[in-house]
Amino acid sequence: MTMRRVMVRLSSCLVASALVVTPLAAQRAASAPARPPIPRLASGKPDLSGIWQAMTTAHWDIEPHDARPALAMREGPVVPVPAKEVLAMGAVGSVPAGTGIVVGGTIPYTAEALAKRDENRAKWLERDPEIRCYLPGVPRATYMPYAFQVVQSESQFFIAYEYAGAVRQVYYKDPGPPQTDGWMGQSVGTWKGDTLVVKVNGFNDRTWFDRAGNHHTENLVVTEKWVLTDADHIAYEATMEDPATFTKPWSVRVTLYRHVEPDARLGQFKCVEFVEELMYGHLRKNPIKP
Repeated sequence: MTMRRVMVRLSSCLVASALVVTPLAAQRAASAPARPPIPRLASGKPDLSGIWQAMTTAHWDIEPHDARPALAMREGPVVPVPAKEVLAMGAVGSVPAGTGIVVGGTIPYTAEALAKRDENRAKWLERDPEIRCYLPGVPRATYMPYAFQVVQSESQFFIAYEYAGAVRQVYYKDPGPPQTDGWMGQSVGTWKGDTLVVKVNGFNDRTWFDRAGNHHTENLVVTEKWVLTDADHIAYEATMEDPATFTKPWSVRVTLYRHVEPDARLGQFKCVEFVEELMYGHLRKNPIKP
């Protein structure tokens, strides 16, 4: 049998298979339950009220990354090994792999800012603000492994985070320039059709984007887009601009999932008291020996 005849026969088989599969696929699509409609306020604006959570490993590293033994490493006899401070955690302290949420995969750092990122990563135990329960900033608060709740009305948009009791008020009326720099910045939102666009600025320079040392300066401006794609999913996007740190604006994208269980609620994770020994234990009259 010639190659031409083989290709013709194979093509005929594929066409026949398509004729068989296509009606079945169409039947399944037709019988699939319809998605519930997007909830809306009386004004017609999408109602994002509810308890939401991201399902991603981006809180470890927003860029694509392989699994590794720990965030804090030290030189080993052959390859790096976990630092002694986290060695006893074993697999619990290891980093799971992730495809990342950065559009394009790589953050466009300046050469100087990239060097600082690498230094942050090497000194993670000393520098990551999450370790000391400092407020996470934006957009990090959105994809941390904790739920958050949106409370929305025609005139108000409020977000309460489980982590550290953090909160955000999204103003619909611009109150003017931020009066001071802060951990969570100042958020001003406007509706563009069914998309809530939120501009956030007025940050300090102490928050990170993840546990991998990705950072910014106090000049950071974040533009968020919140889109309710159906009743239980939000397409979230945040674009970062900070010429002192990045060569061009860049974005992250992540899907947020609604908690639909009947008893869904925010837990309490007010972690300040959990780090008192870490931060102030050395001030005891009789410090606990390591």
